[in-house]
Amino acid sequence: MMDDVLAFAFGPDGSGSAAEPAARAADQTSPEGGFAWVHVNASRPVGQGWLAGAGFDAITLAALTAAETRPRATLHGQTVLMALRGVNLNPGAEPEDMVSLRLFVSARLVVTVERRELNAVDDVIAGLNRGPGPTSPGELIARLALRSADRAEPVVAALNERIDDLETGSESSGVGATERVELADIRRMAILMRRYMFPQRDALSSLEIEDLDWLDRHARSRLREATERVTRLAEDLDAIRDRAQVVHDMIIDQRSEAMNRQMLLLSVVAAVFLPLSFLTGLLGINVAGIPGAATPLAFWAVVALLVALGGGLVWLFRRLGFLGERREK
Repeated sequence: MMDDVLAFAFGPDGSGSAAEPAARAADQTSPEGGFAWVHVNASRPVGQGWLAGAGFDAITLAALTAAETRPRATLHGQTVLMALRGVNLNPGAEPEDMVSLRLFVSARLVVTVERRELNAVDDVIAGLNRGPGPTSPGELIARLALRSADRAEPVVAALNERIDDLETGSESSGVGATERVELADIRRMAILMRRYMFPQRDALSSLEIEDLDWLDRHARSRLREATERVTRLAEDLDAIRDRAQVVHDMIIDQRSEAMNRQMLLLSVVAAVFLPLSFLTGLLGINVAGIPGAATPLAFWAVVALLVALGGGLVWLFRRLGFLGERREK
């Protein structure tokens, strides 16, 4: 479990160290010539207290503590308010229930706020222990976006494998109730994840082209790479959704074809027995003058007539192609 408030101070060369920011204001954490990163868990009282005392204006504080967010990037002079999303890999959670990360970014300070744990943030923090830190706020944003894409790629790849299996199964042995449930789950996950991927691409792309003094060429390049990664994931989700629709159409066609065959069989059976029922009903009326009423062999003659008539109707329907394929001479 991550601490309620974490702070890191980075110099202009990427060197940095951890600090204890709980008693510091937001404008007191930046080193000379560098910037500071403060990560806050807003679901805990300590994190909420730090945000309340950090000196943010009402609009910024509302954006950082909003319960629901969509990926976006909003500029206020030389500061940026952002919201990003990452797949939910917490135990017992659904990956498509994507976790929000809210960001306040300026030349000297980056504040990230989460309500639920986001693995991409943990990856970035762990990376600080293995190598140099980011050299600018823009590079830190790019790292967060790239790690978020890294975490999303296995989830999207798993969806691709699942839809591959369904396509193969539907072509070979058809689709049953279990496969239909699987298809519905794949479509639901793809739609929910796609809902955030395209806005996230737009947010990163918008930030990359903005005229910000603290956004250097290297950071723009990294942001462009993150944008391309998110775009590819969004396009993969689009393809998964389209492929799922194709499989769904195949299922509908298979079920319609099976129903049509069954209805045709019932129609043929009804057509065969309709004249037979008419004859038996006509001969069964209780009036005088029925032919063969006094003849002992009349019953068997009627049975033979009905068998011949039924066989002739079956032959006729088969010739017309209603009972299997009509043979060409």
